[in-house]
Amino acid sequence: MNAVLNTSPSNQAPHLGNSGAPGNPESAAANAAAASFAALTEKLDYLDPANIELVRQAYRYADTAHLGQLRNSGEPYITHPIAVAAQCANWQLDAQALMAALLHDAMEDCGITKSDLVERFGAPVAELVDGLTKLEKLQFDTREENQAESFRKMLLAMARDVRVILIKLADRTHNMRTLSDMPRSKWGRISSETLEIYAPIAHRLGLNQTYRELQDLSFRHLHSWRYTTLNKAINKSRNRRRDLVQKVQADVDTVFSRLGMAARLAGREKTLYAIYQKMVHKHLSFAQVTDIYGFRVIVPTITDCYTAMGMLHQMYKPVPGKFKDYIALPKINGYQSLHTTLVGPAGINIEFQMRTEEMHVIAEAGVAAHWLYKSQDTEGKAAERLGTKWLQSLLDIQNETRDAAEFWDHVKVDLFPDAVYVFTPKSQILSLPRGATVVDFAYAIHSNIGNRTAAAKINNEPVSLRTELKNGDVVEIITTPTSLPNPAWLGFVRTGRARSKIRNYLKTLAHAESESLGEKLLAQALRAEGLEQLPLSSDETQPIWDKLLRFTGSRSRSELMADIGLGRRIASIVAKRVMVLMAEHGHKPDALLLTRERYNSQETLSQGGVTLDGSENASVQYARCCRPIPGDNIVGYLGRGEGLVVHCAECSVAQKLQHKDSERFITVDWADEPTRLFETSVIVTVSNGKGVLARIAEQLAHSEADITHIDMDDEVALDTVDLRFVIAVHNQAHLETALRNLRRTPAVLRAARTLPRG
Repeated sequence: MNAVLNTSPSNQAPHLGNSGAPGNPESAAANAAAASFAALTEKLDYLDPANIELVRQAYRYADTAHLGQLRNSGEPYITHPIAVAAQCANWQLDAQALMAALLHDAMEDCGITKSDLVERFGAPVAELVDGLTKLEKLQFDTREENQAESFRKMLLAMARDVRVILIKLADRTHNMRTLSDMPRSKWGRISSETLEIYAPIAHRLGLNQTYRELQDLSFRHLHSWRYTTLNKAINKSRNRRRDLVQKVQADVDTVFSRLGMAARLAGREKTLYAIYQKMVHKHLSFAQVTDIYGFRVIVPTITDCYTAMGMLHQMYKPVPGKFKDYIALPKINGYQSLHTTLVGPAGINIEFQMRTEEMHVIAEAGVAAHWLYKSQDTEGKAAERLGTKWLQSLLDIQNETRDAAEFWDHVKVDLFPDAVYVFTPKSQILSLPRGATVVDFAYAIHSNIGNRTAAAKINNEPVSLRTELKNGDVVEIITTPTSLPNPAWLGFVRTGRARSKIRNYLKTLAHAESESLGEKLLAQALRAEGLEQLPLSSDETQPIWDKLLRFTGSRSRSELMADIGLGRRIASIVAKRVMVLMAEHGHKPDALLLTRERYNSQETLSQGGVTLDGSENASVQYARCCRPIPGDNIVGYLGRGEGLVVHCAECSVAQKLQHKDSERFITVDWADEPTRLFETSVIVTVSNGKGVLARIAEQLAHSEADITHIDMDDEVALDTVDLRFVIAVHNQAHLETALRNLRRTPAVLRAARTLPRG
């Protein structure tokens, strides 16, 4: 192929500061060596010869496929796949991943099909390349609604095989390193996308080194002047403090050597982006950022970590409140270390991090440590700790959430983990995002616990379910068999898992209730047509059901019943069609039943009646315009997709609907013993004065009426004020008692129920 690429789908360009002029033949010749397989071979010593040969074959195939293609810098295009594969080799990914890294642009750019790759390299490699090719086509937009579907595809691809996102992150890292030769007009979009999407994913998966690099490269291209200014300030500070850092390092080495502790000391410097973020969020000048420099102390065992910290605390004074134990309480992405900040020479604060060699590998490579660090534990508990659990949860959320925007809503909070650590009563530690509530904790334990949550205790004290958790809390969940998820929980839960579980349960519950209501409505409508009951599903009646489903466009009997319950289908029309189909198969209506039903229905509406006791949940709504309560004359309206909406018979809204849409009304009646309280609106006119509201609330409480909402006039300086309450009562008699008690209260001029009148 002889195409010359100005840009690849991944927005490639030459390495920052190391490329010649775009399209320069001399530059291309100078960089041709980088296109050879030898540049990658040095990193493959962890593979056996057979696997190295497979990677070599993939290289040759990719090299031929990209022949004649150049990058913006004039380099052979193959230099990019080699650089991506080299990064994957740094993580010591397997041969299949390295082959996919070399071939990741072949399907997109070179007309090679997935079947070609299956035939040449096998299905696993082809699946990886196909997953990466789909990711290449994703165009993220800063607007959430456009971003959601792309984000969902990417997360699901990486959930199925984490190697997909590791290769993608390696690809994005090389693209960011080589962004300078791209047109400046593209820098902002690509850098913002990297900062908002790819860097958080790298962090969530524990890829700390990649996370830090992506942040700094994005910062460099988004805010070039700020990056340059801050970089100069860091260089000056580094030169000034070189002696200080060397002294601290020498002192620590001396102490550790004297006590015979095997320790490796490495310097650590805050990234430019981290310093910039701290300056912005805490409104600090550069001179006020005191924890720029630090050291990592890498020791053989966990016990040595704590011993090393004790030795350092004897050398330098610790800064109060600056000690964190991430060994006992690992971060959500698997990170473990001891952190302590000490006051070093000249009063300079220096952070020390103590960790084992395995912890160090995990801290830098995250999920990639699954390949990098070959310890017995890596296959077991550590692998789960390193993001695998989170990746699996993405698939769980997807199974319950088909809507892309909803999926994005669930997942995005987990990408910025600022964890709190809490305990079960049996001392099991759970880490949750900051701001997580008791309900999040319940769902983190098990979805059945969350669904049955009735109450909770924190540190043996009863608390509200919306209570936010704090570090060290011991949380006990109290469940009951009758408890169900409450839609109000969606207003305060923090984790994607809890949100998706609640929504899925409510959707399932609403469908089941709508189906039950639909069956009841259709059965009553069939009685009006002379049929005692719904035809049962059997071999004999199956043709009738098949024809009925084709007529209604429903996929199943369950869906048809739910549609009737939700008002998407009219029960009387479906009943007439059932009778036509029954007649075609030789069934005749019951004349006696038909006569009796028609006689009884002369005074009622045609669709039959429904009895209400308040236990209907999502399938029945009580209209907010009139707020009917037991004892009121009521009518039922089957709104399109809303289920059954109950109005007071005299409600002006209901009367208008009945005038233009009468076939959607059904007869509804109150049960003899409703199961709950019902809300209604009252208006109380009072003489303005101190303590009036408190006296009214006290009187309503005395009447055993619950206040669920209150509103009042803005003109508080007036002599009289209207107070508008929504209160929950058992029935009309209960409401009249409450109003009568209010009218006897001093300062109350008037108390009455409010209804929209026709």
